[in-house]
Amino acid sequence: MIESTLDPENAAFREVIPAGGWWVHEIKKGRTLRILDLEGNQAADTLFFSAADPTERYSADRTIQEQAALYLTTGTRLMSNEGNVLLTITADTCGRHDTLGGACSRESNTMRYSHDTECMHACRDSFIRGAQEWDIELTKRDLPPNINFFMNVPVSTDGGLTFADGISAPGRYVEMRAEMDVVCLISNCPQLNNPCNGWNPTPVEVLVF
Repeated sequence: MIESTLDPENAAFREVIPAGGWWVHEIKKGRTLRILDLEGNQAADTLFFSAADPTERYSADRTIQEQAALYLTTGTRLMSNEGNVLLTITADTCGRHDTLGGACSRESNTMRYSHDTECMHACRDSFIRGAQEWDIELTKRDLPPNINFFMNVPVSTDGGLTFADGISAPGRYVEMRAEMDVVCLISNCPQLNNPCNGWNPTPVEVLVF
């Protein structure tokens, strides 16, 4: 775990994303984004896009291939589908982050947890709403596999995934330096049906330095 040298009091921008909310913001090259887990064990589903061309976006498979590791942490370069570095993780007090578990949807909630969850708000809905605020046309087909900051998804020896209790805690954070102008799109996950949010979705805070 690597702590940051940046003082939150010096942040140029900061905002709390409520539980189940979404956030979209442009991060200029050279600036640092911090995502802060305020109450602990809250999954922050996150996508990054090139601000100049949103068809260039975060790629989970290129990122995993680049670092030859499944989890994200300090030093990880977040790669685009064009093979360019979008951001670099520069500090991380959580230890690791998931990029395999994907984002919840109303369809997957229905399939996994019963038809009672059919109308439940989900991360893929939040991504679409955030894209609308950014004023681009983005459908579910345009959403690539995302990063789940603070989310714990252990990989079994046979390649299976398990949604487990979080490994974060109140006040833990991850920081990333933008290597190009990027747009960050966050869904502060509303999931109630598995332990990714400790069964209790809570706010996160974003800071830009």
